[in-house]
Amino acid sequence: MKDKRILGLPRNVFALGWTSFLNDTASEMIYPLLPVFLTTTLGAGTAFLGLIEGIAESTASLLKLFSGWLSDRVGKRKGLVLFGYGLAAVARPLISISHAAWQVLLIRAGDRAGKGVRGSPRDALVAASCEENERGKAFGFQRSMDHAGAIVGPLLASLVLFLIPGNYRLMFALASIPGILTLPLIALSVREVKPASSPAPKAVKLTLSPFSRKFKVYLTVLVLFTLGNSSDAFLLLRAKTLGVGVALLPILWIVLHLVKMLTSVPGGVLSDKLGRKGVIVAGWLIYALVYLGFGMAGKSWQVWVLFAVYGLFFGLTEGVEKAFVADLVPEALRGTAYGLYNFAIGIAALPASLLLGLVWQTTHSALLAFGLGGALAFLASLLLWLFVREK
Repeated sequence: MKDKRILGLPRNVFALGWTSFLNDTASEMIYPLLPVFLTTTLGAGTAFLGLIEGIAESTASLLKLFSGWLSDRVGKRKGLVLFGYGLAAVARPLISISHAAWQVLLIRAGDRAGKGVRGSPRDALVAASCEENERGKAFGFQRSMDHAGAIVGPLLASLVLFLIPGNYRLMFALASIPGILTLPLIALSVREVKPASSPAPKAVKLTLSPFSRKFKVYLTVLVLFTLGNSSDAFLLLRAKTLGVGVALLPILWIVLHLVKMLTSVPGGVLSDKLGRKGVIVAGWLIYALVYLGFGMAGKSWQVWVLFAVYGLFFGLTEGVEKAFVADLVPEALRGTAYGLYNFAIGIAALPASLLLGLVWQTTHSALLAFGLGGALAFLASLLLWLFVREK
C-alpha cells in the first residue's frame, strides 16, 4: 500500500480530495439556484420540486448500496469512481438547455445517480489507500475539500450572476468546467488498490450476515441518530423566524461550510489518536445541544453561534464515521459496508425530516420539534458508547 505522498497524504487521498472539491464547486454553482430556476423560469410548483429531490436522493441511496457491492465483487474501485463522476459531469450542465421541469427531474436523477455510483467505491478506495492510523485524517481531508467546494461554488455563481444578472442558463453551462476537470484528475492521478484479503461473495445478497456484530450494532445506532438528523432546511427556516434576513441566509450557509472545512481534518486526526468512538460521541452530543439550542433560541445573534457550533459537529463526525466503518469490516467487504452505511443513512433521512416537520407544524413548538432531534441524538450517543466496541 506504499505510494507516493503529497503534503503528508497518500496520492490517492490527495487526488480524490481535489476531485471532491471540483465536483462540489460545480454542483453548488447550480443547486442553490435550482429552486428559483424551476419555479420562476420553468413554472414548476413546490410539490414538483419536492418530487425531484426525493427521486434524486432515493436514486443515490439505492445505487450506493449496489455500487459498493459491485466494487467488492470485481475487486476494483477506480472505474466505478470515474464513471460516477463522469455521469454527473455530463448530466449536470444539461440543466442549461432544459425547457420543462420533467427534463430537470431526469437530469437531477442522472446527477445523483453519478453520486450513487461513485460514493461507496470512493470511500473504500480512500480507506485502502492509507494506513489504519491515518484513516481519520484521510476522510477528514476528503470532507474538508468537499466543503471547500461548497463555499467556492456559490461564490462563483454569485460572481457570474453579478456580471450577467438573471442569466441562469449561462451560469449552469459554466458549471460544467470544474465538473469535467474531475475526469482527467481521476484518470491520471488515482491508482487502483486491490483488496489484500479474500474476495467478497459473488452472489448479490442484501444481508448483513457476512459482517460482525459490532458493525451491525453500529449501523443500527446510526439509523437511530439519523432519525433525529433532519434536513438543514429546517435550520434555515428557524433562522428566518428568529430574524435573520433572507439576504443573510447564504452568508450563514457559508459560515457553516467554513467551519466544516476547517474542523474536518483536525476531527479526523483526533480520532486517529484518541479513537473513533469517543470523537463520534462528542460530535453527536454537540449535535444534541445545538438542536436544543435552536429550539430555545430567541434572538438572531444566537443563530450565528449555533450554526458555527453545528459545523463543529460535522467536523467531528462526517469523516470519522466513515473511518470507523473501515475499522470494523474486512477490506474485501468495505465497498458493500459503505453501501450499507450510506443506504442506512439515506433511508432514515426522509422520515427524520417528516417527523420534525410534523411535530413543528402540529404543536407550533420549535422547542418540541428540535428537542426531539436532540433527544434522539443523545440516546444514540449513549448506545454507541455502551454497545459498540472499537476493536
